[in-house]
Amino acid sequence: MSGRPLVEACVEGIEAAAAADRAGDDRLELCASLVEDGTTPSAGTLAVARSRVAIPIVAMVRPRGGGFVYSSAELEVMERDVAAAREAGAAGIATGALTEDGRVNEEALRALVRAAGSLPVTFHRAFDHVADPAAALETLITLGARRVLTSGGASSARAGIDTLAALGRQAGDRIAIVAGGHVDAAAARDLVAAGIRELHVGNDRARLASVIAVVRAAAR
Repeated sequence: MSGRPLVEACVEGIEAAAAADRAGDDRLELCASLVEDGTTPSAGTLAVARSRVAIPIVAMVRPRGGGFVYSSAELEVMERDVAAAREAGAAGIATGALTEDGRVNEEALRALVRAAGSLPVTFHRAFDHVADPAAALETLITLGARRVLTSGGASSARAGIDTLAALGRQAGDRIAIVAGGHVDAAAARDLVAAGIRELHVGNDRARLASVIAVVRAAAR
């Protein structure tokens, strides 16, 4: 991987995964039900996608849409889904869980990181619902998460750019900040200029192509 910013496409299904790979994407986040902001894809979908694309696939592990406070049964399902994703060839896991008072659910995340084994874990946009982002970031670092996907708590990554930049400074090289939320070419330019090194782009082929063009230009 060169020093240019990295682009991760959020996709649903095998056709979308293959299209993103052909477009020059660096990494995929594979989901089901993007209408619900992404839920866990089947192990079969993940395995077939893995056989048809060359780039790494991060598997979403989220048992349902809605909030991020889960029952014990849901958390058990998530642990099993992490293990299934690992067996199906995922290169990483995107997941997250919160407590009722807006903190990272440490017990749950510890178990999910353990289930992931050597796979890097991304704490997904549940992060945008935490009460104290700076404290939550330190918790995630302590628990072994490798990336945080966030808009900086704003309606879009571009609107949250100041918070994203601050989180990036706090994180240093301890955890990667992945900027997500309506990232288009204009937002990508601003985010890269602010020092953000990883961009998360929604399931829109034209938008993905425009963001890839921006990051390639930035590397020249």
